[in-house]
Amino acid sequence: MSEYHDPVLLRESVDMLNIRPEGVYVDVTFGGGGHSREILARLGRRGRLVSFDQDAEALANAPDDKRLTLVHNNFRFLRGCVRAAGFDGVDGVLADLGVSSHHFDTAERGFSFRFEGPLDMRMNRTGGGKTAADVVNTYEAEQLAALLGRYGELERCFRVANAIVRHRETAGELATIGDLLTATEGVTPRGAEAKFRAKLFQALRIEVNGEMQALEMMLGQAIRLLKPEGRLSVITYHSLEDRMVKNFIRSGTADGVVERDFFGRSSTPLRGVGKVVLPSAEEVARNPRSRSAKLRGAERTL
Repeated sequence: MSEYHDPVLLRESVDMLNIRPEGVYVDVTFGGGGHSREILARLGRRGRLVSFDQDAEALANAPDDKRLTLVHNNFRFLRGCVRAAGFDGVDGVLADLGVSSHHFDTAERGFSFRFEGPLDMRMNRTGGGKTAADVVNTYEAEQLAALLGRYGELERCFRVANAIVRHRETAGELATIGDLLTATEGVTPRGAEAKFRAKLFQALRIEVNGEMQALEMMLGQAIRLLKPEGRLSVITYHSLEDRMVKNFIRSGTADGVVERDFFGRSSTPLRGVGKVVLPSAEEVARNPRSRSAKLRGAERTL
């Protein structure tokens, strides 16, 4: 459903999987279903697809196709859910790590500073869990500064954290996007407001949803699930997740350190396929949210 999310690098990311008509594939980020539909279009009658999404609202986009198994869960549970669906190994795993257009454009989800709404930012609102409001109202200044620096790569993160803490101590808790913008108004760089706020919201969203931990778990499990010559196709949108994906492709680990056996011999489970793929100028013009996307591919070697 294009109104839910316009899939990024659609043809390129599915081409990266080198689809076998009778193969088994996983789309760990179903969203609007664009990538899943493209995979299904290339599968034969005996091919199978398992698609994940932790957001219950995405389930309404599922096509009526017996070859598709839709899993309502976080992709951090990739291997267990795929095995529960009846598959011990797969021929390809695709991940589009970006936040969907639906999330950004729905004010009550709290993902965008363009709208007024609650400070929520949870991808999965059915399972409880902390919200962005919980983070900005309960974390100490040191905790806030650490996550703003780590996940938002914000300069002067301590100034921003102190501004948030000072606001909640003097004006009361921050409940809405407007409250957060007001709290950080004095530390927002003039002329670079949008960039600053994008980093601020990115950091809170990553913290609320445990995104980096989930990505590390998913990539490690994807390597174990892939059959020899099985493909990994991942679209990233910021440097933190792109760095982790590069490390896994290079070494099979999140930190990029190649593991060695007793004799000092190294063995990496993946090999990179091609160069990093960027969206075309035409795609960026059609879908500006694709401008920061990077596609990386790899193949299972062992």
